[in-house]
Amino acid sequence: MTLLFRLLGRLPLRLLHALGALSGWVAYLASPTYRRHTRENLALAYAPDEARAILPAAVAHAGRGVLELPLIWLRDREEVTGLVRHVTGWEVVERAQARGEGILFLTPHLGCFDIIAQYLAVHMKLTVLYRPPKLAWLKPLMEEGRGGGDLHLAQADLSGVRILLRALKRREAIGMLPDQVPGEGEGVWAEFFGRPAFTMTLAARLTEAGKAAVILTYAERLPQGA
Repeated sequence: MTLLFRLLGRLPLRLLHALGALSGWVAYLASPTYRRHTRENLALAYAPDEARAILPAAVAHAGRGVLELPLIWLRDREEVTGLVRHVTGWEVVERAQARGEGILFLTPHLGCFDIIAQYLAVHMKLTVLYRPPKLAWLKPLMEEGRGGGDLHLAQADLSGVRILLRALKRREAIGMLPDQVPGEGEGVWAEFFGRPAFTMTLAARLTEAGKAAVILTYAERLPQGA
């Protein structure tokens, strides 16, 4: 599997996106549970007509998000960050830096979220929280792809939280995915689209303890592998 992952990392982004869209549909059609969850989630957020219209793109983009990871993790960082075509709101980052604040970047699982840390680490020292994958063979690839240079990793445990807090107190930047399911005792039940969702409180606690500026980020996936 490691060899296959590395081979995929050599393919052009456009081809990876095409294969990803196909893989997304295979997963959707093969898994009744996945189909049900996808439809239910869209129904919570959109009117029926909108949900039906968005469904094909949602399925395809889920697959693209998986298949683009080998390229983002394994290619040279300069090449990867060169895929970023336009940035909006950077002045918010500059204002936080000018105030001498640490920064907490919150990056939900939207679009090409993995490229954001790569881009930010070109401009500043960044420590990101990560949860090791359940697949053992994927862990070294993830650590190789998400770390290096001014991009540092902190595992999602107590020691990792301490690393993040120390970085904030040094007025550095940290990043995390705020929409992951927290462990027992690490979250609260909050209403989300009319349903209770077990939601992490770590971001709020880090912000308060580290006196950090909080910046929400996302990366839009452009069409045709642009």
